[in-house]
Amino acid sequence: MVSLSKRRKEARLQSYDGRILTARKYNATIFGMILYGLVANFLICLFCSNMATTVNSVAFFLAYLVCVIVGCIMSAVSTNPVAGFVGYNLIVLPSGFVISVAVQEYGGLGSEVVTEAFLVATLIIATMTFFAVLNPQFCNRLGSLLFMALMGLIAAEVIMLFMGMKSNAISWASAIIFSFYISYDVSRSQMYPYTVSNAVGSAMDIYLDIVNLFLSLLEIFGEHSDD
Repeated sequence: MVSLSKRRKEARLQSYDGRILTARKYNATIFGMILYGLVANFLICLFCSNMATTVNSVAFFLAYLVCVIVGCIMSAVSTNPVAGFVGYNLIVLPSGFVISVAVQEYGGLGSEVVTEAFLVATLIIATMTFFAVLNPQFCNRLGSLLFMALMGLIAAEVIMLFMGMKSNAISWASAIIFSFYISYDVSRSQMYPYTVSNAVGSAMDIYLDIVNLFLSLLEIFGEHSDD
């Protein structure tokens, strides 16, 4: 999925779907798509939490993995905005169930842990977006460094999983990496031609950064509350 994401980002530099938007419409489309994804996730947490917790975990994981892979492939190989939107939904909707399970694990939408994670995530998103606007050249150079950090994080998680170990440091590292990924993907989105398909694809990248940041913060505050 990481290689597909890199391929998709590079392909967007030469991607034109026939209509160039103004900067305002382009960024409004990105914001609207991200907001759509997050609202959809909230509604899933609100109305489908019981369904998410009763599904067989192995079947759920396999279905989630298939949906995400198909969604990333659709986004990687197509410049059609409709196909991009379908691919986006193949990521957003199953991610909503993943978030729902995590939220239920930490006490539900009204719990102190979830509220703290949401507020801190909102503050980080605003800060890193503002940082990207002020320092676009610096943020654009973060790609290789963040990619290596993410690969190291995944390797560390796999090793600790097989060793039966768990560390709060993994959650902190994940939160830091995806915080900077928000700045990187926000600044990167402004380098692509201002088309609808590129707006949808950029929104997908930023949405995934936000989801991973929120889940990392849930683990951080959840472990803190258990102490």
